[in-house]
Amino acid sequence: MQFSFENTVRIADAAAGKGLGTEIAVHGWVRTKRSSKSVTFVELNDGSCMSNLQVIFSEDTPVPEAELERIQTGASLEVHGVLAESPGGRQSVELQASAARVIGEAPPESYPLQKKRHSFEYLREIAHLRARTNTFGAVARLRNTLSMAVHNFFQDYGFYYLHSPIVTASDAEGAGELFQVTTLPLDRIASQETELDYSEDFFGKPAYLTVSGQLNAEIYACALERVYTFGPTFRAENSNTSRHLAEFWMIEPEMAFCDLDGNIEIAERFIRALIEAALRESAEDMQFFDKRIRPGLIAELEQLLASEFTRITYTEAIEALEQSGKRFEYRPSWGADLQSEHERYLTEELYSGPVIVTDYPKEIKAFYMKLNDDDKTVRAMDVLVPQLGEIIGGSQREERLEVLRRRITEAGLSPETYWWYLDLRRFGTVPHSGFGLGFERLVRYLSGMQNIRDVIPFPRTVRSVEF
Repeated sequence: MQFSFENTVRIADAAAGKGLGTEIAVHGWVRTKRSSKSVTFVELNDGSCMSNLQVIFSEDTPVPEAELERIQTGASLEVHGVLAESPGGRQSVELQASAARVIGEAPPESYPLQKKRHSFEYLREIAHLRARTNTFGAVARLRNTLSMAVHNFFQDYGFYYLHSPIVTASDAEGAGELFQVTTLPLDRIASQETELDYSEDFFGKPAYLTVSGQLNAEIYACALERVYTFGPTFRAENSNTSRHLAEFWMIEPEMAFCDLDGNIEIAERFIRALIEAALRESAEDMQFFDKRIRPGLIAELEQLLASEFTRITYTEAIEALEQSGKRFEYRPSWGADLQSEHERYLTEELYSGPVIVTDYPKEIKAFYMKLNDDDKTVRAMDVLVPQLGEIIGGSQREERLEVLRRRITEAGLSPETYWWYLDLRRFGTVPHSGFGLGFERLVRYLSGMQNIRDVIPFPRTVRSVEF
């Protein structure tokens, strides 16, 4: 038995009937095993789909008894046999084994995934094995579907994919929650209690892991008109909640010759396209999420697709919240940011659908957002959806040189640090806009998972960097 892509069938294909009536070979990991006097049933899964492939070892199968004994939950297996219609009601096909080989054993006394169900908290402790469970296999496949849908959407609209840098000297958000990158011997410096001399550092100045690819995307949007980044970003926020990660993936399109209205239009189309892709291309996994994770999930998503995106200003949102008669944990007031409870009230109770809030106070938004004529608000927009709240945040960027210089100074930043960013306004400035979508927030929303640590393969959080 020799491995070959040509003669090996994925279990997803076998479950769909590919190779029915013929001899095929499959690989996978044993999910369950049960035996009677004359027949052994093995459920095999290779991660290609939610469904397991039932493998039948009859007493006529020329597989040594010793080899059958080695087949235990978690073991990796290669099986050859005839794919046949199954007389049972639980599956449409089964593999009638003619030969089998245990590739890697999983001793039952020590394999951690013996039970059918484990808590998500326990599975985070064994993140190197949790992808073998139904839930995390489904999450991984949904991430793949959505990743491809992101690229397909932007490519169809004429965007160019930009690889923005991970190491940067700029704080795009101005929040100061940055991971520093250095080659300086910090242990020696700490023991000697001396100041850092950045002239001895690799870059000759302070450098950080990026919090956003946006500013870099603006550079290329001002040359290629439409670009998008899709890569890892980092935030050193000391928050240990179900909504925060230190490392996460961001999708950030940037468009030249585009105002806020155009930005909103593409954001709405983007959300719809991603939901449609999940329901169409990950149907089996979405059915699992709907049944096991959040009942009613598919109906909620279908309702969103059929809904209009209500547009309101931040001022209108605050007025609606103040007049709602509801007691919020955080009292809404003009000048304060909207909290999750506010966003969910707007989407789930007041408008019963997605809401786009625009024109936020300048004090609670980033320096690069275009200042409105009232000198109080900026051309920002947040897309809010039921069950989650904000899923997209964006704005029209400030293209006026002197206004941007003033906004940088007001934010407590140095215009000299952003000389190249200002140059984009000196030389051929144009109206331009963009937005950001946190990929894990998207996966969490579409899967119904409650904790963001469970929708990324290897969560990076406070005190957690093991796997």
